[in-house]
Amino acid sequence: MSKRRLPRNAAARIGNERIAILLELAEQAVRDGRDDRAIRYVTLARRIGMKTRTTLPPGFRYCRECMLPMIPGSNCSVRLTGRKVVSTCGSCGAVRRVPYLRENRK
Repeated sequence: MSKRRLPRNAAARIGNERIAILLELAEQAVRDGRDDRAIRYVTLARRIGMKTRTTLPPGFRYCRECMLPMIPGSNCSVRLTGRKVVSTCGSCGAVRRVPYLRENRK
């Protein structure tokens, strides 16, 4: 008996639904103080994304070092310095710098 494979777009659709659920659970876990669960949810969401070749939603921010969802004011600090947005993780201290050139051009 052979396995029946899903088409790529069906797998991607299912993967996106599951990723969205896991990321909502991760944000809720951070608000409840359950960082271990939040890290697990983000790790699972990333694995599903790699398996189905889909990306995480662009608005979702997480620490690339410790996999903890970054919620400004709760567990990370966001500063504007020069032409960069600097986000610092509150748990591991990792720093992420993102340029904001588009806003300066207007």
